[in-house]
Order: sequence, then C-alpha cells, then structure tokens
Amino acid sequence: MDVAILSLHGRTAWALVFYYTAVGLWGLFLGFRNSGPTPGFRGAIAIAVIASIVQGLLGALVAFSQPPRDLLHVLYGVAVVLAMPFAASLLRDRAPRGQSVALGFAALFTAGLAIRGIITS
Repeated sequence: MDVAILSLHGRTAWALVFYYTAVGLWGLFLGFRNSGPTPGFRGAIAIAVIASIVQGLLGALVAFSQPPRDLLHVLYGVAVVLAMPFAASLLRDRAPRGQSVALGFAALFTAGLAIRGIITS
C-alpha cells in the first residue's frame, strides 16, 4: 500500500508540473491577446490548487511510514499549495490583462516550485 501511495505521489507531482506549466502559458497567452482571466482560466487555477492539496495529502500519508529525506521537500509542498491563492489575492485590483499575465507567471513559478519539490524528495 505504501509503495502504491508513494508512486501516486510521485506521478501526481509530475502531473502538477505539466498542468501548472500549461496554465501558466495559457495566462501569458491571454495577456498577449490583451484579455483578462476567463472563467475557464480561473477554473483551471482552482483545479490546480485542489490537485496541489490532494498531492499534499498523499504526501502526508507517505510521510507517516517514510518521512522525506529532506524537510525542504515539505516546505516546497506547502509553497505549491499556497502560491496560487496568494498570487490571486494580490492581483485582485490589477487591470484584467495584468491579472492574466501575473497569474500566468505565478503558475509557471508554481511549476518551478513543484520541480524543486521533486528534486528534494
């Protein structure tokens, strides 16, 4: 059971990297088109945040039997969960195009955090 959860945790981590990258590029594309965040884009961000939380819960299940070698891994996991909601809260008052671009960069940054989390596992 532990091996299956650990495998799922690892695969979900890579899925988050690819998903956050796609969301980030989508946000930059919206900004390039001089458009604000669309409902679909905001929904994609919400899905990413929920998936990050699920990823963290899987990690917590793994940590009970096999703690990570480096506690920095846990810090990156927490940062992945908090980065997008924090960015979205800071960007509320920006122009729509600026929101798209900034959220796009925030999603790419979050993908980088996920990569760092994978590296420190």
